[in-house]
Amino acid sequence: MLAHTLPFPADATDVWFGELPASPAVFLLRGDGEPYVSKTANLRRRLQRLLGRLAENSKRLNLRDRVSTLEYTLTGSEFESQFLLYRILRGTFPKTYSNRLRLRPAPLVKLHLENEFPRASVTTRLSMRSSNLFYGPFQSRTTAEKFASDALDFFKMRRCVDDLHPDPSFPGCIYSEMKMCLAPCFKGCTDDEYRDEVSRVQLFFDTAGESLNRELTDQRERASVALNFEEAAALHAKLEKLKPVLAQLPEIICRLDRLQAIVVQRSAEPDCVSLFRFSSGNLQGPFAFGVELRAQSESMESRVEKALSEFPSISASSGIERTEHLAILKRWYYRSHRAGEIFFADDQVSWPLRRIVRGIGRVYRGEEKPEAPTFSATNITSAPS
Repeated sequence: MLAHTLPFPADATDVWFGELPASPAVFLLRGDGEPYVSKTANLRRRLQRLLGRLAENSKRLNLRDRVSTLEYTLTGSEFESQFLLYRILRGTFPKTYSNRLRLRPAPLVKLHLENEFPRASVTTRLSMRSSNLFYGPFQSRTTAEKFASDALDFFKMRRCVDDLHPDPSFPGCIYSEMKMCLAPCFKGCTDDEYRDEVSRVQLFFDTAGESLNRELTDQRERASVALNFEEAAALHAKLEKLKPVLAQLPEIICRLDRLQAIVVQRSAEPDCVSLFRFSSGNLQGPFAFGVELRAQSESMESRVEKALSEFPSISASSGIERTEHLAILKRWYYRSHRAGEIFFADDQVSWPLRRIVRGIGRVYRGEEKPEAPTFSATNITSAPS
């Protein structure tokens, strides 16, 4: 999987180390015992520390007498290094790679459509083979729970987690008493009424709240036309309450089976940038994209469109692997200082080609100015073995 393989001579001198690139890379050292896998911003300097002659009485880690082979791949960005390190560790240490990387699954809002009386909850377990729907990724469980709670205040879908067996003698809960739930637990509504309310919640999540915004705006306009100013004022207050709820959603948060993204990063190859694609819960890349036009008659937009269409089809992967790919994307996206740029396709998988072209130019020139995520991010760095 790594691009270069070199034997490590037992008598390696500064001349041997001097021939190594002083560039970012992911590397693997093989020899006696367990392989050593890591990433570095300067391959030459890192290997001189690990494999150089050790000074007398030094307690620094040194593998000179245990290594026989060096494998490495040069990388152009931290994002590429992190993804490649994940793939190497996953193949080398299948039982411990997750702990080595400190991967934290992305929090998601789950809509339990398989339940007879659907509800929403926050989870980190992703299953793409069920009829349940997942929305995210959120920065943390706290932000996911806050958004779900604030959003459900506008609806009357149940908040309880029990498996319901509707019984008219059941006393209900505080949400039904406050008229914030249709109370299917004691048959306070028909099954059709509850399904209609669940459909409204799903549409709200599917459209990032735009469906409810349109609904309330139309109701307010009709109330104003009918000179029902008291009702119009109440609807206006609801709209004002909705604004901070929708402001909690960065662009990346959407229904996961519809999340299509292109990440643009610097490349280790000259005159190129690296493209990564996230689709169907899988992360692919890097794919080198040459920035210089090959033919004057071919525009940059058409070249980008062609490159996106030529991404290889994604083979089926496990729920664990998709969860991990999403965790890697989420970790990068919510960094307080994010290098590179990301672009999203719409529901018809139509890409903002002009914006991508401009983003490629900025990344290539080192001028990218990434947007800060909605919430302050906590940096999570990988832990090499």
